[in-house]
Formats: sequence, structure tokens, C-alpha cells
Amino acid sequence: MEPITKITSRLVPLPNENVDTDIIVPARFLKVTDKAGMDQYLFRDWRFDEAGKPLPDFILNQPRAKGAQILLAGRNFGSGSSREHAPWALLAFGFRALLSTSFADIFQGNALKNGLLPVVIPPDVHADLFRQVEKNPNLEVTVELASQTVTLPDGKTVSFPIDNFSKQCLLAGVDQLGYLLKQESHIRAYEQSHPPRVQTTIGS
Repeated sequence: MEPITKITSRLVPLPNENVDTDIIVPARFLKVTDKAGMDQYLFRDWRFDEAGKPLPDFILNQPRAKGAQILLAGRNFGSGSSREHAPWALLAFGFRALLSTSFADIFQGNALKNGLLPVVIPPDVHADLFRQVEKNPNLEVTVELASQTVTLPDGKTVSFPIDNFSKQCLLAGVDQLGYLLKQESHIRAYEQSHPPRVQTTIGS
């Protein structure tokens, strides 16, 4: 995982509400276990026709989406399947953060565990960003994890919540297992200072 500290990027607007994970990655691709190449399945049925040809009207197929790292999503993004393929695909496409007024709980947890930052912003700010990006596709915002703030195009900032454990993992660029492995020296020191209370002898 790459650490997340500060992300400044154009916004890719996807105003659809209640987008579930079977839309983000259709169920027929959930048998895939390799994260590499997952971007080809992202919004597969919205991005491509039955022959596999890109649909030019879909936002991810437009030049403005190339290189953008922040998806401006509609309300209740990520409901549905508990599998991790949805954040895998979003990351593979290049997104590092998502902005919305709400995310489905399981999706939000999976995103955080995989290095994708879901940012909850107020409804009025959310609506205003959609209006602004419609007028100016090159609009940029900055997400700073350490301060838990989003700097808006006018320079104002709004704060967003995140649990401290997920925050520290994202800042360090480690998943939950990686975080525990980084504590190995502390764990060993604790074990050495707390010998087992019951000792057994083999063959006794």
C-alpha cells in the first residue's frame, strides 16, 4: 500500500446515488483474486457495450478522468457485496480518495483496509462541488489526512471523520497485518517481560 498524506487532484463526478458494489464490479468478475488489472472491471456494464467497446458518454471514458485521483460520488456509495473487489478496482483505476455524503459501512471498511480513503463531507459542500465541477472540469481539491481536512477550490476547508487506527495505517501505508508486524519488537519485549505462568515439561 502507498501511504496517503496529501492528495491534490481533479474531481471525477459520478452523481448516481446508492451505487452498489455489483455496479462498481459486476458479480461475474468476483472470482478474480489478482488485484492487477482490476481496473478493466470497474463499472464494467456502465463503461462498455456488449461488444466491449468503451461508451464515450460515461465519465471514466472521458479525457478528464485520466490521471484523476478523487471520485466525487453520490450518496450511499458502495452498498452490497462484502467482497473487496470494489476498492481494488477503484484503486487500480487510479483513485486514492472518494468524496460523498455517506458510504455503506462494509465498503467503507474494505476501502480503508486497502488504502482507499472514503471522505464524508457535508451535503451542502457535496452539492456545491457537483455544481462547480460541471462548470469547470479542471476543478481541484486537496485532501489532507493528517489534519483530516478537504481544502475546497475557494480555499475554505471542511473536516472529515476517520478512526485513528485506520488513519495511522493509511499514513504509514500499511494494512492491518502490516501494522501488527511493525509492532513485533514491542510484542517480543512484552512477552519477555511477562514469562508464562505455567511451564510444562515434555515427557513429564
